[in-house]
Amino acid sequence: MKILTKAKSGLDEKFHKVLATPANFDFYVAIHDFVEHIEFNPSLSKSLSQRIKTNRELRIPSKYTALKQIYQGLKDTNIKTNADLGHARYMVLRELNQIRNKDFSEGNSFWKKRELFRKMAAEVYERLSPKSV
Repeated sequence: MKILTKAKSGLDEKFHKVLATPANFDFYVAIHDFVEHIEFNPSLSKSLSQRIKTNRELRIPSKYTALKQIYQGLKDTNIKTNADLGHARYMVLRELNQIRNKDFSEGNSFWKKRELFRKMAAEVYERLSPKSV
C-alpha cells in the first residue's frame, strides 16, 4: 500500500509539472517524465489497460499511446544509432528536434498539438487518480 501511495504522489508531482510548464521543449520533457513515471510503476500502467471497459469507452489507451510517442521520441534523441528506427519514430524524433531547436512552425504536428497533449495527459491522470483533479 505504501508503494502505491508513493507512486500516486509521484504521479501528482509529474502531472502538475506538465500543467505548469509553458509550451516549449521543456513541456515535452515534462510529458516524458510523466509517462516514464507511469511506465516504471506497474500498478499505474495496469490501470490503463485496453481490457478495462471504461478505458476503451474513454479512448484512454490511444491517448496514452500518443503520449508514449513523445516519451519514446525523447529517448531516441538521447541515443546515437545507425539502426533503422522506422518512419513513425523518425518523424517523431525529427519534430521533437525542431522544437528543441526553437522551430515552432505550425507545420510541425507535435507543436500544433501541444494543447491536445496537455489535455490527453489530464485525461490519463484523471483515469489514474480520479479524486485528485
